[in-house]
Amino acid sequence: MTGLLKAGTYGFHDLETGDLIHTKTAEISADLITSFANLTGDRYALHLDDDVARARGFKSRVAHGLLVLSVVDGLKFQAEAKLDGLASLGWDWRFENPVFAGDRIRAVLTVTAKRITASGKRGIIAFHFDVLNQDDQRVQQGTNELIFDL
Repeated sequence: MTGLLKAGTYGFHDLETGDLIHTKTAEISADLITSFANLTGDRYALHLDDDVARARGFKSRVAHGLLVLSVVDGLKFQAEAKLDGLASLGWDWRFENPVFAGDRIRAVLTVTAKRITASGKRGIIAFHFDVLNQDDQRVQQGTNELIFDL
């Protein structure tokens, strides 16, 4: 079934290379940025102070890259096409453009590879993510591998 997946739950055998999942959008608010800074201790001024961000050449404060990645992971699990995966095996990720307070992001996931583990009891699927802002500008991209029970 290569193409945009419809609402439903998808396991290893249901997915094919080329399948797509589109997430809903999420706002990266100033309050969310501040809460993430408080949670992680990453209180770098670029994330918390518009004047500092402007002095560094940005239009306003910049969201933490890891905040955006965390929100994207949440969007993945809120998508109408649900993945019945067991666990994430890791991320290979790039922060390409800044995300500012007030931006809205969404992700497009593409199945890029799948394989069965040596034990034959589980499968691994690689997903490529394109994270886009409200202007359809790519702000982050990368891959995530999920392990599935067979």
